[in-house]
Amino acid sequence: MTADPAELDVTIVDGYVDEPAHFGVPPYISTYPRYTAGALVDAGVPRDRITYHTIDALRDDPDRWRDVEEADLMVYVGGMTVPGSYVGGTPAEPDEVRRLAWTADGTSMMGGPVRFGVGEANEGASETERDDLDFDFLAMADVEAAAFDLVDNGLEGFEDRYRGVPEETRWARQGAFIVEQHPNHPDYILAELETSRGCPYRCSFCTEPMYGDPDFRPPESVVDEVDALSDHGVANFRLGRQADILAYGGDGEAPNPDALRELYGGIREVAPDLETLHLDNMNPITVVKWPEKAREGIRIIAEHNTPGDTAAFGLESADPVVQEENNLNVTAEECFEAVKIVNEEGGWRPGEEPGSGPSFGDGAADRLPKLLPGINLVHGLKGERRETFDHNREFLQRVYDEGYMLRRVNIRQVMAFEGTDMADTGAEIAHDHKKLFKQYKREVREEIDNPMLQRLAPPGTLLPDVTLEYHQDGKTFGRQLGTYPLLVAIPGERELGRTIDVAVTDHGYRSVTGVPYPLDLNAASMDELTAIPGVGKSTAGDIVVDRPHDSVAEVGADLERFAVARSSESAD
Repeated sequence: MTADPAELDVTIVDGYVDEPAHFGVPPYISTYPRYTAGALVDAGVPRDRITYHTIDALRDDPDRWRDVEEADLMVYVGGMTVPGSYVGGTPAEPDEVRRLAWTADGTSMMGGPVRFGVGEANEGASETERDDLDFDFLAMADVEAAAFDLVDNGLEGFEDRYRGVPEETRWARQGAFIVEQHPNHPDYILAELETSRGCPYRCSFCTEPMYGDPDFRPPESVVDEVDALSDHGVANFRLGRQADILAYGGDGEAPNPDALRELYGGIREVAPDLETLHLDNMNPITVVKWPEKAREGIRIIAEHNTPGDTAAFGLESADPVVQEENNLNVTAEECFEAVKIVNEEGGWRPGEEPGSGPSFGDGAADRLPKLLPGINLVHGLKGERRETFDHNREFLQRVYDEGYMLRRVNIRQVMAFEGTDMADTGAEIAHDHKKLFKQYKREVREEIDNPMLQRLAPPGTLLPDVTLEYHQDGKTFGRQLGTYPLLVAIPGERELGRTIDVAVTDHGYRSVTGVPYPLDLNAASMDELTAIPGVGKSTAGDIVVDRPHDSVAEVGADLERFAVARSSESAD
């Protein structure tokens, strides 16, 4: 084997990541494989000698394992530091990661959040430990910096280090080409973008403070990355790699509206035809400490983003005892005030007056609101007691009762990582409260999530560009691209991979039912017709028997929000 970078064959395997401020399960692609590819190019490896595979692609096609086996250098990136359930892909399990190391004949290296620890499975109420999983090298800082240094050192080794902004800017542009090797490219892929990492706060369970205090990329660096990704066919972006989007470009805590204006305006300038521009984390304490600056920042985001965006709020617990014992930085009262402010400034819908939120009920436009808060709740933290569950329920009920909206409520059990304050407590409390947790979660889904979803997306709400992903129970399920997209069930089994517009007809706890929009009365199935509110089997049967219809009005039912009547000549 030669150590000349120009002669190296490198395979990057993406096992997917899920961190407090970074997501990479398809249709998302995280920064890790892109930056690693860019670092390799910067170190002298030709682009055409770098191969990228997702773990799902390796599962689907055993022949791809040959690239793992024959590579001079195999780099694995992955790791889950928050638990989740996933539709678009299945994160790599520890045994699969070990198999990668065993299969690789060349040098093997792994990095990403896997460095914080490995559990038996990707789930909550679990404890983790560090494990090299039989790799030659484990990058304990930035995997992209390790890849650059390893190649630069003739594959002999590297010193763990973090890259700086100049390297990140170069590697982000040079590694953008790797998206073209993603199985979802070009139509169903969303690029996670990093604006900063690190956090000024020190919550007991969170791995983000291990990156240190916030370190911001200048707007031109992020905008340049968007420009490069656009050149490689990416039209969907999420500013997800930060602890608090409002603090971007400031002192790490206070909002800086000018920096947000430069960032969002710059992205829109280099990618005028983008289809999705969403964000992830926003710290509610920032909103209430600096309300006027926060309002200005939220208005800027809502002006430039695309509908259905979510600002994830890390309330974590509404119980003051749990807040104190885990160094949580926001009280339930403060978080409620932040929910109110985001609703007012971002909870309007396209076609309405900016800043006129929250918008729902009669007269509201038929699209999702521009920007709403989402609430994160973590269970199994130190000090948790039976009353903790009551505090959380009461907080969520108050938000609903006082006329505000949440885009989603994320309830999970803690994962305890070495290096966090929760490492000593571990998953013991979560295990003890498992039965209580399940009952409470069911109650929240029934009593909060379902009515909230009806307020958020009433019947007739239009969801453009829903990509159809899988079949189940005679229905087709799909999602829009974006932050926490709604799962949509459509009657019948339709061709997967297609993208269609959908009108909402009904609601589950965290998903909706819909019909293709506009539905053609002269071609619709009975299942599609009976899915429309107010159309029972009798009315649907009459519609079918009396075809063709010249107009929707002649049918008599209130169908204008959902249907058209196409002539046989114009029907597809």
